[in-house]
Amino acid sequence: MAGVGVQRALLSVSDKTAIVDLARALGDLGVEVVSSGGTAGVLTEAGVEVTQVEKVTGFPEMLGGRVKTLHPRIHGGILADPEDPTHHRDLHRFGIDPFQLVVCNLYPFGDAPEVEQIDVGGVALLRAAAKNHEHVAAVSSPSQYAEVIEALKSGGLHRELRRRLAAEAFAHTAQYDAAIARWISPPRTLPDPFVLTLHRRGMTRYGENPHQQGALYAPEGGGFWGTSVRLLQGKPMSFNNYADAEAALRLAADLEGSGCAIIKHANPCGVGLGSNPAEAFARAWEGDPLSAFGGVVAFSQPVDAAVALDLCKVFVEVIVAPQVEPEAAEILSRKPNLRILETPLDWEMELQIRSLGPDFLVQTPDRAVAPKDWQVVSQVAPEPRHLSDLRLAWVVASHAKSNAVVLCTDGRSVGVGAGDQSRVGAAERAISTAGPRAAGAVAASDGFFPFRDGIDALASVGVVAVVSPGGSMRDDQVVAAADQHGMALVLAGRRHFRH
Repeated sequence: MAGVGVQRALLSVSDKTAIVDLARALGDLGVEVVSSGGTAGVLTEAGVEVTQVEKVTGFPEMLGGRVKTLHPRIHGGILADPEDPTHHRDLHRFGIDPFQLVVCNLYPFGDAPEVEQIDVGGVALLRAAAKNHEHVAAVSSPSQYAEVIEALKSGGLHRELRRRLAAEAFAHTAQYDAAIARWISPPRTLPDPFVLTLHRRGMTRYGENPHQQGALYAPEGGGFWGTSVRLLQGKPMSFNNYADAEAALRLAADLEGSGCAIIKHANPCGVGLGSNPAEAFARAWEGDPLSAFGGVVAFSQPVDAAVALDLCKVFVEVIVAPQVEPEAAEILSRKPNLRILETPLDWEMELQIRSLGPDFLVQTPDRAVAPKDWQVVSQVAPEPRHLSDLRLAWVVASHAKSNAVVLCTDGRSVGVGAGDQSRVGAAERAISTAGPRAAGAVAASDGFFPFRDGIDALASVGVVAVVSPGGSMRDDQVVAAADQHGMALVLAGRRHFRH
């Protein structure tokens, strides 16, 4: 199908990138270039022949530049349907020449949000051109210039291209309006309406499985993974790598001192604290070496040469750390496929969003309750030497899929029961992984014990202290079971379900 030829183009851009080259190419093709304000100044200075908007409208710029292109002689030329006889008569009556190309991008509102940065005329130009895309091409980004010129040289702007350009123009104005709406609205935790604009930062090889498609999207302004995270080496991140790295990063950020978290399928399988990263990693790996194989490892402190040597002895998919020291990076380069991410730990998650078919569930992030809010409800209190392990177990349980029960001892997890349909099942899974290490360990449960069976199971292998949210109808029976076994039971007062 033959494309639309261009006799007249309107250029009015905030981002002047490559605009001179575009205007020159249009001029070489015999296109009349109409331009306004700063764009016209740049083109004139570069020696490009330009028709000023003021000459077309008969009006100068007004109100300090707020009104330039908002005029019937401009918008009539953009919105006219040349196949409609009434439109043709109106154009002839008022002496309006039609446009076939509109090139416009908007004031960078997100970079400096203020009233004067709210673009009115540019949005109107793009929407008008995009609406009339059957006859006009709406070009909204310098990245589109080369394709447009090539199409013009090859016979015109074909319908498929014009329609795609229109879609991109509407997306451009939509994200622009969304940024303004967010800026001008009062702060709200869960806004209504919730306007969110996402930009695709990159495709993943596939989704969770090879038959699915996947990509990384980031909100307007850059997000986190697309701007703050550096891939130092290794293959591109997969969909599952991102999911596990995010889970590992969140857990590592909650660890005290030098900590290490190993994640597999978004669940912690080993977590350790130590005097240095090597000791923390060793303790984390010992927690469940079978599950840790092929996992994602995150550190709360910089990776040094000592732990890099240990990491080279095992198979892991991804390493996440706030910094990788040069000597460590040299050592890890021996495994070129190993993905290494350098990322800050002090990131803030504003909201968690989950798709629900065509709808979405939105919630504020989960926050662990500090130990000062805990309440001892058993006859015996935890021994001081067990408190740090209780804190660690509580943090790990809050990052595991529900139902979750975690056993810890000596600054490391030794058993993680996660994603179980029953509380006692989660306890038994953690006990099975811990084996003889359960004796003398402490436990944390992300939700209350609905029956005493979970406490009985933990006591049967020598667990000495447990922290859970409490809140069951049978809390009295659970407390009685702990007292019967001489076990310390602490209620945190807040659950940490994760689905």
